[in-house]
This record gives sequence, structure tokens and C-alpha cells, in this order.
Amino acid sequence: MPGRRRVILAQPFDLKQVYFQKINELIQRVEQTQSEAIDQASAIIAGAVEQGRGLHVFDTGHMLDSELIDRAGGLYSFKRLSMRFEIDNDVRKRPQDGEKDRSLEGLMKYALKSSNVQPGDVLVIGSVSGKTVFPVDLAFEARQLGVTVIALTSLTYSRLLKSDHSTGKRLFELADLAIDNCAPALDAMIEVPDMDAAICPASGISSAVIMWAIEARTVQLLLEREIKPTVLKSINNPGSDKFNETQMLRYQETGH
Repeated sequence: MPGRRRVILAQPFDLKQVYFQKINELIQRVEQTQSEAIDQASAIIAGAVEQGRGLHVFDTGHMLDSELIDRAGGLYSFKRLSMRFEIDNDVRKRPQDGEKDRSLEGLMKYALKSSNVQPGDVLVIGSVSGKTVFPVDLAFEARQLGVTVIALTSLTYSRLLKSDHSTGKRLFELADLAIDNCAPALDAMIEVPDMDAAICPASGISSAVIMWAIEARTVQLLLEREIKPTVLKSINNPGSDKFNETQMLRYQETGH
């Protein structure tokens, strides 16, 4: 039509490619900024394994405790610490007084007493925000028990937030060692036009990368001390069942 202008749309960007770029940058940032903390964590963990202490992992649901536990090629000494609190009460809903979360404080002291966590053990706690009652209270009570606490959290995010715990402390402020998973505030990495929220969270992948890096360094440290840690093989490999059974028995005897 006369006078009609042709509109040329901008080249659409490839969100998949943007994701790969972002995740590669994230892993590089972890390597560049957290290597020293990873080495410190590895030394703590190797020392605990050498002494037959327990290694515990508590995660708030972002893959960490599923990724590490009982994996082929993974250190068998990492064990999940999980708990469930269920209240059955069907009274009608009413407004809360705002202190409900804080009423949960103290449960972690009971949970630790009921668990196999002992003084001298190492507890890895994963929480992106590091502000909620459960991970903060767990870190607080574990430290009181004499457990070394290693936190995996987003320092950028957590520093923007106020703790829900009565101490006013966030996870990174209570841990013996805090490792930054380098996730951005709100966790998601990619801003998309016309979307109301960013997509593709960073913390799960970066925390897994950090923990596998810790494992690699820990294994190296243990071998230097002439300690061969328990590592399982894939159950899909013929003969692995007998190998794994022997390894698991050895772990129960030595803690290695």
C-alpha cells in the first residue's frame, strides 16, 4: 500500500544460547572467586573423614541433597540429614500473628539430638536466601553441639534480606565457613521481555558444581594421607553390586 512503511523486527535472541552463556559465566565466577573457600571446605571434610566423623547434608530443596547422596562416583560418606514435622489440625483458618515461623525455633535442637549427628561432624547446609528459620536455626544449634557448619548460599541475595530467626543472623553469619554459590538476587539469571519474572535459577547448578569440586579436592587430600575413601560404582555395571556392598561395609567399619 502507498505510504506504508515496512517494519523490520529485531533479530530474536535465542534463550537457550543465553542460558548456556549465563551458566558458563556462573561456573567461571564460582571457580575464580570461591576456589579458596572450596579448598578450606575440602580440608575440613578430609580431616573429618580421616577421623571417622560424619558428613551430613541439609538442603532446602534445590537439588543439593539429591545430587550428592548415593551417586555413582560420589563420596559415600556424604549422608542426607532430613526431617519432617507434620501437624494435623483442621480448625478453621484465621489470621496469624506474624510469629508463626519463630515458633519453629528449637525444633532443630530436638532434631539434632534425635539424629546421628555428633560433635566433630561436618554439616553442609544449602539455602539460597539463608534467611529462613529452619536452615538458620539448624546452623545455630549445630554450632552449639560442636559441629562444623559449611554454608552454601547466595551472598548477594542474602545480604539484601532480613533474617526470620530471633538472632537476626543469616546462614552465612552463623556458619564456620560460607561458600558463595554466586547466584544473583532472586536466583533467576535471565530477564525476558514481556515476562513478569526472570527465568532459569542459578543456585542448584552452582551448588552442585561447588560440592563436586569439594569432592575432587577432598579425594586428593585423602589419597595424599594414604586413605582411600569409599566411592560407589554405577549399579548398571556388571559386578558393581558386589563391589558396592564391600565398599559400604568398609565405610560402616571405618567411616572412610
